[in-house]
Amino acid sequence: MSDAPTTEPCDVCGDPTTDALARTVRLSVDRANIDTQRLCPDCFADWIQRYQDRLGSGGDEGDDTSEIIVD
Repeated sequence: MSDAPTTEPCDVCGDPTTDALARTVRLSVDRANIDTQRLCPDCFADWIQRYQDRLGSGGDEGDDTSEIIVD
């Protein structure tokens, strides 16, 4: 058995990223999984910035039918 870290590519840029550095972003609507992405630290930072720019600054505060989970 190997103790080497698992390395898989980032879904955006394709760079190999170890599990310890990767983030998985899951988008669910009405509890149905719509999208899942594995992101390297740089692509995750870009994703967070886009999320804040597009979705984080407005919207209906009472609407909780969609959910974004970051592991």
